[in-house]
Amino acid sequence: MELLFDILGPEHRHPDLAGAVRQLAENNETERGAVFTRPEVVTAILDLAGYTSDRPLHQLRLLEPAFGGGDFLLPAIDRLLQAYEVTGAASRTAIHDLAPAIRAVELHRASFDRTSRRVEERLRNWGLSSDATAALSDSWLIHDDFLLAHLEDSFDFVVGNPPYVRQERVPDALLTEYRRRFSTIYDRADLYVPFFERGLDLLVEGGLLGFICANRWMKNRYGGPLREKIARNFQLAHFIDMDGVDAFHSEVIAYPAITVIRKPETNRSARPTRLATARGLKADELPKLAEEMLRAIVRPDSRFVEVSALTDGRKPWLTGNLEELPVLRRLEARFPLLESAGTKVGIGVATGVDRVFIGPFDELPVEESRKLPLVMAGDLKLGRIEWCGKGVVNPFNPDGTLANLDDYPLFREYIEAHKTEIQRRHVARKNPGAWYRTIDRIYPELCTIPKLLIPDIRGTATVVYDEGHFYPHHNLYYLSSSSWDLRALQTILRSSIAILFVASYCTRMAGGFLRFQAQYLRRIRVPRWEDVPPSLRARLRDLAEVRDAATVDAAVFEVYGLSEREAEIVSAMSARVQVVPKREQEKP
Repeated sequence: MELLFDILGPEHRHPDLAGAVRQLAENNETERGAVFTRPEVVTAILDLAGYTSDRPLHQLRLLEPAFGGGDFLLPAIDRLLQAYEVTGAASRTAIHDLAPAIRAVELHRASFDRTSRRVEERLRNWGLSSDATAALSDSWLIHDDFLLAHLEDSFDFVVGNPPYVRQERVPDALLTEYRRRFSTIYDRADLYVPFFERGLDLLVEGGLLGFICANRWMKNRYGGPLREKIARNFQLAHFIDMDGVDAFHSEVIAYPAITVIRKPETNRSARPTRLATARGLKADELPKLAEEMLRAIVRPDSRFVEVSALTDGRKPWLTGNLEELPVLRRLEARFPLLESAGTKVGIGVATGVDRVFIGPFDELPVEESRKLPLVMAGDLKLGRIEWCGKGVVNPFNPDGTLANLDDYPLFREYIEAHKTEIQRRHVARKNPGAWYRTIDRIYPELCTIPKLLIPDIRGTATVVYDEGHFYPHHNLYYLSSSSWDLRALQTILRSSIAILFVASYCTRMAGGFLRFQAQYLRRIRVPRWEDVPPSLRARLRDLAEVRDAATVDAAVFEVYGLSEREAEIVSAMSARVQVVPKREQEKP
């Protein structure tokens, strides 16, 4: 969405907004999400998007929304000039012919100036005069915020590596403006999400967008509106999972993927997505993979597959090993979701200031009724709880109201001694009358009920049974059930079947660690307890803490009715995606 002030130029922006743009522009590389792309990745994306020198590129238009050091821009210019030379046009017409062909935007001043010089050097070496070089560079390059900049007309190609910037690093005035303009900024969406939205909106019919970007939005909650937009109005043409490939000149935490999206032409039927994984490939093999993916026919030896209906509304994109997908879909069609089968998934308490609310249980100077024993992720070791003795101060009555400070003198003294620190929290500023509440309400009865505990970030499925002694910390998820035997459910959740569901839907962290968040745990399908044969019920209970994965899987696969081939596929996937700590590998 462009506004009148965009057309008039940055100098006409509101001072608060202009100041916020300058603040973002002055951030260092890490803060502004600048990550530089390897040339092999650039080559693959330009090829997949169709920006090749055998086409009349001077008659087409390319947009690079955050050109940084010129990783995409400079190779694109080389291809443009090579294609233009083939036409035999005179150099005196170059400015007129080439000026509309490229628009490239960069916010960071030093990066803009440095890359501008490199662009002009390329044009001079190609044979343009200094005046012509300056004119063409001025026409192509725009020093501004891509999400606010005025861009005339539409583009045949949008390519690049959008910035990896979390919302917390965007000044408030700027984030407010972004939210007003872009419908895909949802929940805690990173800044690359509206880069996708605006890039897609600027495509002509038949145009293609090719980005190398973090893959989190393809599965997690905040990517829902963007996935829905693509499913409704665009087609996912090519996708390459870049897990394990050095796509950038520096290490990044996020797992990247190459995504090429087409704006379909009117009355053209939908085409299947060509899907590949670069796992096991070196970066310099990517252009060859891209070449294969552009073949007209899928050969038996192809390193990619064609998939129909990969995008479906807001649903996550399941782009893993396609052998696993039919197994997953069969299980989803046959079995109910975990919570539909009588199991509740919850998360432990977040306090907003753990230093105050959490401490050694025996040393917390409050009444016994105002504290609870707390279990933390670090207490879960080799399948059991080894409690480190922490406790949490509980400001709530059983009915959910806040405890009256006058009724608990020790609690009052302790809380008021830390009042300044407690009141700094957002939850306290939002509700001054309840300034001493924890972020999450505490339900004391949770301490006494049996439950399963699962830490958020782990390399393997860690599921520990608490018979009813502890309250979970916020980095732990808990499961209680009105129907399932928890010891039997513990076996199910430690199996490769559970890993199949979690790994298919979650976004992984650095080092390959899986996320066992509630949104992914709720994706797990389980049979209803009453449908499990009695002999298998007893077997599942007996295996609750058995550490041999093959023994656990054998019983669980029988419960789910997996064929021999399906069992092989699920076991292989589970072994591939889990990261087993050395200390656990060394123990029997």
